[in-house]
Amino acid sequence: MAMPLSVLRAPKFDANSDEPLLINASLVADWLVRFLKDECTRRRGISKAVLGLSGGVDSAVVAYLCARAFGPENVYAFRMPYKISSQESVDHANLVVDDLGINARTIEITPMVDGYVGTHEGDISPSRLGNVCARTRMIVVFDQGAKLGGLPIGTGNKSERLFGYYTWHADDSPPINPIGDMFKTQVWQLAEELGVPSEIVNKPASADLIKGQTDESDFGITYAKADRILHFMTQGFTKAKLIEMGFEQSEVELVWRRVDTTHWKRRLPTVAMLSSTAIGEYYLRPVDF
Repeated sequence: MAMPLSVLRAPKFDANSDEPLLINASLVADWLVRFLKDECTRRRGISKAVLGLSGGVDSAVVAYLCARAFGPENVYAFRMPYKISSQESVDHANLVVDDLGINARTIEITPMVDGYVGTHEGDISPSRLGNVCARTRMIVVFDQGAKLGGLPIGTGNKSERLFGYYTWHADDSPPINPIGDMFKTQVWQLAEELGVPSEIVNKPASADLIKGQTDESDFGITYAKADRILHFMTQGFTKAKLIEMGFEQSEVELVWRRVDTTHWKRRLPTVAMLSSTAIGEYYLRPVDF
């Protein structure tokens, strides 16, 4: 007589579980080092990395990856404070520099920013000021890359990119980004694996434009909650399905709205097609010359 087959039931889904976001941090670190070597050295013939070092966990993680990929002597980090930047940010950037032994330089961007803001836009809003600072920092990074023969490396994570929480043609403009497909909670996991100082890993993420400002207060949701929703959203789950699975409707709506209203930031400029050879636009195949 055939034995009856046992019935296996999948465990009940837990909307508060971080399990889908857990990574093998050691394996990811090794793979990203290989990625940097392949994209920079093998494909482009460049063995020096240039990056902005803010004192936050994202740029710290990228600095540690670059030090492994190219050697500390070939990594050039730039601290670029504005006059309202916190001293803690500078101090934490210095922790990374001292720990890795990478090349570092401080370029104060206040004169550059205030040459425009102070002279012409004295009533500028915090968000506009943040955009001006971000674009100014990219001027420095790209120019120093040209001077040093190094490639600018991006430091934006996937959560920020999906939320549009960055300045277009600034934070996301470097041609290589090793952590752009990692949610913020995954970057924190990788930071611990790489040995990023705990002061940096454990502090609240902040754009450092206003005293007491944090990313999560700007979002209205924590990274932990947002990343869980973003994970399943990017897997193709609908809004209704996410709510059915146990995620809070208000939080799903918030995340959905953030992603839905920032598609344009994750695209190249839209070009009006007037021919079949529009660069990168032709619908049958991309064209480039």
